[in-house]
Amino acid sequence: MSVTHKVVFTPSGLSLVAEQGQSVLDAAREAGVEIASICGGRGLCRRCQVHLQTGNHAKFAMAVSDNSLSPSTTREDEQRARGHLPEGRRMACQARIMGDCVIDLPADTDVAAMHIAKGGAGFTVRHDPPVRLYLCELPIPNLDDNPDDATALAEALTAFGITAWPDLHALTKLQPILARNERRVIAVVRDGVAVVDIWPPSTAHIYGAALDIGSTSLALYLYDLSSGALVYEASAPNPQIRFGEDLMSRVSYIMMNKGSETRLSEAVREGVATLIAGALAATGIAAEHVLELVAVGNPIMHHLFFGINPVELGQAPFTLAVKDWVEAPAGSLGLGLPAAARVQMLPLIGGHVGADTTGAYLAHMDGMAGRSVLLVDIGTNAEILLAHNGRVAACSSPTGPAFEGAEITAGVRAAPGAIARVRIDPANGNGRFQLIGDEAWYSDAAPLPTVSGICGSGILEVMAELASAGLIDAGGRFRAEAAPHRFVPDGQTIAYVLVERSPNPIIIRQTDVRAVQLAKAALAAGVKLLANHLGCTAFDEVLLAGAFGTHLDPAYVAGIGIIPDADASIIRAVGNAAGQGAAMALNSIADKARIIAATATLEKVETATEPRFQEYFVAAMSFPGAPDMPPAARQRRRRPSETPAGAQP
Repeated sequence: MSVTHKVVFTPSGLSLVAEQGQSVLDAAREAGVEIASICGGRGLCRRCQVHLQTGNHAKFAMAVSDNSLSPSTTREDEQRARGHLPEGRRMACQARIMGDCVIDLPADTDVAAMHIAKGGAGFTVRHDPPVRLYLCELPIPNLDDNPDDATALAEALTAFGITAWPDLHALTKLQPILARNERRVIAVVRDGVAVVDIWPPSTAHIYGAALDIGSTSLALYLYDLSSGALVYEASAPNPQIRFGEDLMSRVSYIMMNKGSETRLSEAVREGVATLIAGALAATGIAAEHVLELVAVGNPIMHHLFFGINPVELGQAPFTLAVKDWVEAPAGSLGLGLPAAARVQMLPLIGGHVGADTTGAYLAHMDGMAGRSVLLVDIGTNAEILLAHNGRVAACSSPTGPAFEGAEITAGVRAAPGAIARVRIDPANGNGRFQLIGDEAWYSDAAPLPTVSGICGSGILEVMAELASAGLIDAGGRFRAEAAPHRFVPDGQTIAYVLVERSPNPIIIRQTDVRAVQLAKAALAAGVKLLANHLGCTAFDEVLLAGAFGTHLDPAYVAGIGIIPDADASIIRAVGNAAGQGAAMALNSIADKARIIAATATLEKVETATEPRFQEYFVAAMSFPGAPDMPPAARQRRRRPSETPAGAQP
């Protein structure tokens, strides 16, 4: 009958009953405690250091003595003599359990506590990284063996169950590092088949970055691939903005300026390189330790990032140069990453449905399975994905830039000082508003702070409030008779005054209402088209992805009719789902394989060629809850040929 002992790990508090003679490292893994180790438990890497907490532990009802672990081994004595193993510490792979134990993980060896992210994206990732470190000790060669060190390294890796061969970059570093480190090296193995770098046998971690390349902004998430921990995150404007506010204007710039696609590619790469440099400076991580970058982005950003001219995406049939998973050596892109680093991007779905959509789908794939779930990322072209009855379909809908504040009279990007919330009193038509970064509500009657304009969420709310207050009719025409004092002449028409200030009041023009009408109708038509394609009559859940979706109030999304037949109770924001998908594919080879396989089965619906799109578009033009249009206005409804400005045809 085997002898067992209780083992408690601190600070986590995880415990188990272990068999006598079991190594502390094996017991920790069995208990779910992750201790760093890259030498296969052979006592070489000295990363798995632990501390035996001797004494009486009333909390655990245990008494622990020095005899609770086996005596120090030769390997441990060697490391202690070299100054690599402090007094009082043991190596978890060498120490064996001989009695009840309380094992403490020092902060510098606790994988789960190694790094704290500066901001906390809250992404959940599986830890199954494509790049791993293996500490190898190669035999001392002699003349009779006619040896070569590449073969010796490959043979050493077989002890880990790895069949891998060093590439040329690794070969150039192999012998110098062996000579300086008593024939010990860290082999950096990618995908279990290639040794892509050689490092000295010192304590080191391997890092990777998830990158979301948006048309407006860039977001970077730096991960410790040794543990799956988020180390650092940052965002910055996309430098391509100077070539055009929206995607189509950038494609137009390239069409009109021969060779300018190179300038746009260089701009976005410089922006990414700056983010990476900032991350390394803030964390103290060496660039050569960042070996993986997984990106997502819409098709135009995808093409420009890899140096592919996107002009074919500016006109029907919107042909992609490639839509499969793409990989490239980082050195070819000038991102400040080492020669051994690899840059990858998730697959595209087709047309204007890109890797940002597949990333968002990966992030929510499990929760969408077996349910009717709509996933929407609202931008200049809204990407829409619907899961229903075991099928998944996607489309891109030409919403135009209105939801992002562009082409709106007082529209601005979301930043402190921008109006983000609006309320209009139906009794008198007076408005109140709230600014980004300020929880107070303001009106004309109060001293006004500095107001830059109205951001996307504020634009959506002001339109919904105008409708519910009866200041516009269902067709979007102003009803000045409902509150004459809030309207002013504006050329041949009138404008609503949201903020009365001198000399420049913040107004809503009839053209602004029209722009939002076109945008919301295009989005609603795309949703309706997908629902019709899959035979879906009701949604279990509606997920709003991206920065814009994060700031939307579900009540206004439902109230203005952006998502047909969706109640506010089933609508929720999910943040940067595209970035989360990139992080998942970065940290897990299984998730990478899952999204590649899943993308191949997605059904692409092309809104530009679907005859019912225009029918759904026209039907979605009206504002729910607003007074009916007068009969004469119904005859002047929008012609089906109209297309939102700045969007794909």
